Amino acid sequence: MTDEVDTTTFEIDADDGTTDEVTIPSGLVDLVAEGDQTDAETVGDVTLLSFASRAHHIVHHGEGADEDLEAQEARIMDLFEERFGVTYGEATGHQH
Repeated sequence: MTDEVDTTTFEIDADDGTTDEVTIPSGLVDLVAEGDQTDAETVGDVTLLSFASRAHHIVHHGEGADEDLEAQEARIMDLFEERFGVTYGEATGHQH
């Protein structure tokens, strides 16, 4: 049955020249898309949200975040706000 589910494959190109691919059920991409977003924009949004969420959790709910990790978390939060136009706290309702 799972083979009957359509998928979309995305290629990720890094600045260092490496690449990877990720395959996602197409219906999930459509489900989380907002408005007339392209599939690539949708996956980009989810990726940024995921990194921001992970960074937030590690820094604020983990143990022993150092200055470098706190700087990384601050930068992803800036990038989050640039992309979405709201802070991570405003978007998630999770503020400290």
